[in-house]
Amino acid sequence: MAEESKPVEVSRRIEGPAALIFKILANPQRHVDFDGSDMLRGAVLDRPISDVGDTFTMKMHRLGDDYLMLNYVVEFEPDRRIFWEPAPGDPSRAEGDDPSKVGIPAGYRWGYILAPDGDDATVVTEVFDYGPLPEDLLRDGGAWINGTNSVLESMTASLERLEKISTE
Repeated sequence: MAEESKPVEVSRRIEGPAALIFKILANPQRHVDFDGSDMLRGAVLDRPISDVGDTFTMKMHRLGDDYLMLNYVVEFEPDRRIFWEPAPGDPSRAEGDDPSKVGIPAGYRWGYILAPDGDDATVVTEVFDYGPLPEDLLRDGGAWINGTNSVLESMTASLERLEKISTE
C-alpha cells in the first residue's frame, strides 16, 4: 500500500488582522505581489474570490515558457482558510500535451490557513498538498516548481512578501 502524501507547510506570524491578510489572499490580482516562486505574471480577471466553486486563471512563467493555470477554489472560509486546485489552462501544460486534459485538476492543491494570534497578529500557514505527484519530484526540495528554489524556499519567500504588503 502506498503512503499518503503529507502536505508541505510553512508558517509565519504576521503583525496584522486575519481579515486584512485574507482580503489579499482572496484577490488573485495581489498574488503576484507575494509570489515567492517568481512564476506568477498576473491574473486574467480582476475579481476577488468569494466562495467555493469560484475559479481564477493566472498567467504563469516557468523555465522560459509562458502558460495559463486555472484554479478551482475548493475551500473558502472568510478570514480563516482558502485553498485551490490548479489545472492546466492550455495544452502545453496538460499531461502529454493532450487538449482534453486542459481544465482538469492535477490532483494537488495550494492554500492558506489563518489563525488569529492576539488582537492584531495572525499566524499564516501556506500549504502545498502535493497529492498524487511522485515523491521523487520533492526529493530535490521541489525545485521542479520553478527550476531554482525549493518548494520550502518559495513558500517562505511568499510569506515574507505577504507580511511586507500586509503591514505597509
